[in-house]
Amino acid sequence: MSNYPSNAIGFILLTHNKPLQTYRLINKLNSMFNYPLIVCHHDFSKSDLSVNSLSKNVLLVRPHIETKWADFSVEEATVKAIKVMYENTEPPDWFVYLSGADYPIKTAREILDELTSSSYDAYVEHEQITYENYISDVIPPDMLWLKNSYQRYCTKSFSFQFLRKYFAQLNIEIRLEHPLLTKPFLPFSKKLACFSGSQWFSANRKAAEYIIDFHEQRNAVTLHYSQVRYTEEGYIQTILGNSPHLKLKNDCRRYVDWSTGGPHPKILLTEDLPNLLASSAHFARKFDIDIDSNILDELDRITSE
Repeated sequence: MSNYPSNAIGFILLTHNKPLQTYRLINKLNSMFNYPLIVCHHDFSKSDLSVNSLSKNVLLVRPHIETKWADFSVEEATVKAIKVMYENTEPPDWFVYLSGADYPIKTAREILDELTSSSYDAYVEHEQITYENYISDVIPPDMLWLKNSYQRYCTKSFSFQFLRKYFAQLNIEIRLEHPLLTKPFLPFSKKLACFSGSQWFSANRKAAEYIIDFHEQRNAVTLHYSQVRYTEEGYIQTILGNSPHLKLKNDCRRYVDWSTGGPHPKILLTEDLPNLLASSAHFARKFDIDIDSNILDELDRITSE
């Protein structure tokens, strides 16, 4: 770490439960990166967090936003945390956005070597969402999420309710899917594409300031995403994906195992360690100290320099 300035890297944490695991992650980041700036948005409506036990380099976002899964409140909390970080007198050159269920799987030197020498402004998964992928029958199984993303962000639904004889109610929903039909209702066009990808990313100061400025404009893109679900996989990806002045790496440097199916990734266990170490990722998720804390102990040993 001695070869790097103290503000080379910072961390934004989005947490809501398992405070003991949050403390462990913070302690790990402190020991690895010599007490970097950490901005934590903790949803105190979900669980408590002992403020007095936090080190002085940890800033809490106040007041916190009450977040809901798959809701735009998560994006509001994220951008608010980024803003707190870059209003600091010594903001970091890079920040890494983490949940409380994440943990480093590379050494500080390996992470900083890549970020500080990078020609990119952000490491963010961002796949363009198109109508062609939505209607395609030959899309690979591991890319079926592109279809889901199109339905989430690029279609428009209208619901109608009719009272029939004897007060029976008839509900009808119409979904517009083709771009020619959705054009009047969505912000996307040939000049502004829709992108989707992992919620978690790393970015430099230039990208951070662009995200903050874009969000505060409250333009048509922000309005659109505030009215749909699962925005954590589309909003910031679309902001960055349409920024011509930023250079993006289509890789968030996170190890995640989706092999179990469903809306949440597999909880990583000690048996997963070889796969974690073989990846190019900087961090992995999800861990759960109540299920397997041994894997975190092993990672502590491996990532200590």
